Amino acid sequence: MSAADSSVRSWVASANDPATDFPPQNLPFGIFRRRGTSSAGCIGVAIGDCIVDLAACVRSGVLAKGSASAEFAGDATLNRLMAEGSAVSRSIREALLGVVEAGNSAAARRAGDITLSQSDAELLIPVRVGNYTDFYASINHATNVGTMLRPDNPLLPNYKYVPIGYHGRASSVVVSGTPVRRPVGQCKGEGGAEPSVGPTKSMDYEIEIAALVGAGNARGEPVRLAHAEDHVWGVCLLNDWSARDVQAWEAQPLGPFLSKNFATSISPWVVTIDALAPFRAPAPTRPAGDPVPLPYLMDDRTRTSGGLALTLEVWIRSAAMRAKSVAPMRLSRGSFAEMYWTFGQLLTHHTMGGCNLQPGDLLGSGTVSGTSREAMGCLLERTRRGSEPFDLPGGERRGFLEDGDEVILRGYAERDGVRRIGLGECSGVVTPAI
Repeated sequence: MSAADSSVRSWVASANDPATDFPPQNLPFGIFRRRGTSSAGCIGVAIGDCIVDLAACVRSGVLAKGSASAEFAGDATLNRLMAEGSAVSRSIREALLGVVEAGNSAAARRAGDITLSQSDAELLIPVRVGNYTDFYASINHATNVGTMLRPDNPLLPNYKYVPIGYHGRASSVVVSGTPVRRPVGQCKGEGGAEPSVGPTKSMDYEIEIAALVGAGNARGEPVRLAHAEDHVWGVCLLNDWSARDVQAWEAQPLGPFLSKNFATSISPWVVTIDALAPFRAPAPTRPAGDPVPLPYLMDDRTRTSGGLALTLEVWIRSAAMRAKSVAPMRLSRGSFAEMYWTFGQLLTHHTMGGCNLQPGDLLGSGTVSGTSREAMGCLLERTRRGSEPFDLPGGERRGFLEDGDEVILRGYAERDGVRRIGLGECSGVVTPAI
């Protein structure tokens, strides 16, 4: 029995819903605690609208006490499990697939002991993030933004040669559902003689995918492209919250600082690289005239299957919409398969100078955008710096985010003949500045 087998069904009824993000073919890992308790949390695996409690499976004898599951079940982060690389998490997923598959009537009879509803759990940040790097891997995003800033020369000369990134702030990475306070910063309006300090007036989101590092590398020892994905343990959704007016004033000459360091939200479930295997895609074909990547950034595997065919969506719901029970409105839908650089290329470039990555390190892809307005992954692009606002149900208008706005990111992968799997949701509500 293989998790990639689309015929596998589960005794957890909700896992058999074609629309679920978490069929038995997925089994992503996360950290949870039962709602109303104050424990540090432990490892769970999502299945339908439920969580399989790994520690409970071991206590009840559904999983053996000497198994890999028992070794890590009580951990309050995924870091130690991730450090083992994909082989150990693969063995745990295979064992859990045997637990939840439809034919396991003995496990089904213990459902009350080994599973709980996700609504009865508090989902915690899944990893202890030691370092966070955010890239700029979408050429569509880079072009869309560059066109506004430099209409005659939207892409800088290095973009097509080198994966561009910056080091973010790990301490302000938060789990989905955590409120995001509007930051205060220093800005300089157009035509203003002097900068001023105040809450950002250009609060934005950016929809991204984050790769989570599993096995690290020793300092001074680069990771070759052929081995790069041995170090990528899984992925989750990422919202790189941004203060655009602060960013415009501070970004020269060293790039983002306070405009990006106040909050980065990630989704609570980490989908393993193994679960994504059926959704591998070729690296995007580069247009005629674009330079061929330098040899350390291209090989046959990257060319044929370095990409991921993921669909990403952004939804918004204002405070007024929530008060009236109005459903969120979709703002965009984009394709991760269009990214100019793959995660393998990003990781290889990150380490080429000897940088040592560690288990739990977060590598953000950068905003995932397309060429159409409906595929643009942030408001900076979608509203052209706020100059072309959009309408919400009920008559509200938005150029950038207002206090009380909730932003919801969703992601999923689907292909004919394969069970659809999802990344869950990553959400946050903007709260007023202090």
